[in-house]
Amino acid sequence: MSVTLETLNHMPEAQFVSQLEGLYEHSPWIVRAIAEQRPFASTDALIDAAQAHVHQAGVQAQLELICAHPELGDRQLARLTPASQAEQRGAGLTEDKARVERLRSLNEAYRQRHGFPFVVAVAGLTPETIIAILEKRLPRERDTEITESLVQIGHIARHRLTSMLEA
Repeated sequence: MSVTLETLNHMPEAQFVSQLEGLYEHSPWIVRAIAEQRPFASTDALIDAAQAHVHQAGVQAQLELICAHPELGDRQLARLTPASQAEQRGAGLTEDKARVERLRSLNEAYRQRHGFPFVVAVAGLTPETIIAILEKRLPRERDTEITESLVQIGHIARHRLTSMLEA
């Protein structure tokens, strides 16, 4: 159900949190924390507040947020949140078996190296581009990847919020 930003700004806190369920993958604590900052002047202001909260959170909370995201090309697509399912299908990550296997292999190497799943905002990216980004990010330092993953999560949340809201 889509709503307007104005409606979100005036909902009771519990309804606000419920309405934005899935904005941050299995992490309602983020939306709950920013509810008291309403009213938001724009969707950008809402996401900026949420991202500021994420960046101020401790490393453990940040890692839990990153780990709440599914691996791309996950074999058990049905267990993902509806938003993740749609994003992965929209990026063509579930169709070509050879590409899915390459993605799984790279995901495994990434998780082994960094200790968490590879996260990228897939909206508008081709499967080939996603694989190239994963290959580029794989050898980077863990702290760099934590920071980049949080930035990507912000992009994902911004895209999801836009999809949730009425124009």
